[in-house]
Amino acid sequence: MDTTKTPAPNAPEADTTPVDLEKAETPQPAEADDALTDGDLDDDTFDEDQDAQPSHVGAAASAIVAAGLSVVALSGSWVAGIVSERKSITGRLDLSQAADANAQIAAQFVGPWHATALVNGIFSTVALIIAVFVLALPAFASPERTLPTWVRSVSWAGIALGALGILLFVLMYFDLLLAIPKAAG
Repeated sequence: MDTTKTPAPNAPEADTTPVDLEKAETPQPAEADDALTDGDLDDDTFDEDQDAQPSHVGAAASAIVAAGLSVVALSGSWVAGIVSERKSITGRLDLSQAADANAQIAAQFVGPWHATALVNGIFSTVALIIAVFVLALPAFASPERTLPTWVRSVSWAGIALGALGILLFVLMYFDLLLAIPKAAG
C-alpha cells in the first residue's frame, strides 16, 4: 500500500515554504488595535468593574443558614434530642422509689418536653435574627447596593419559619399545645 498522496488533477499546488511561527504576523482588524491602545486592560478598570457589581456571598450564605436553622428548629435537631434524653435520665435519677405518678410524669415527660421546646426556640430565635440582619444589610450600605431577589426570598422564608418556630416554642414550653398528662386519683 502506497502512503504518498498525489494531488487531485485540478487542485492548485500547495505552498511548501517553511514558516517560522515565532516571526509570523497575524493580521488583526483595526478595532482590535484601537481597543488595545485605549487602556481598557488596566488593572484599575477591572477593579472598578468588580466594585460596581458587589458580591453578595455573605448575605446569601447567611440567608441560607437562617432558613436551614428554621427548618431544623421545626423538625427537631439532634441537639434537642440529646438535651431531651439527658433531662429524662436526670429526672428518673432524681425520683425516689416512692414518687407518685404525677411526679414520674413530670420527670419523664414534662422536663424533656420543655427542654426540646427550649432548644428549638433557641434555634428559631437565632434563625430569625440572622434573617432580619440579612434583610437589613442594604439599609446600612450604599443606596445602589441591593440584594438579589432570591437572597431576599430565602431571608423572608427564614423569617417566616423562624417566627413559626418561636410560636411553637411558646406553645410547647408553656403547655398550651398539648395538656400535661395527669394521673387519675
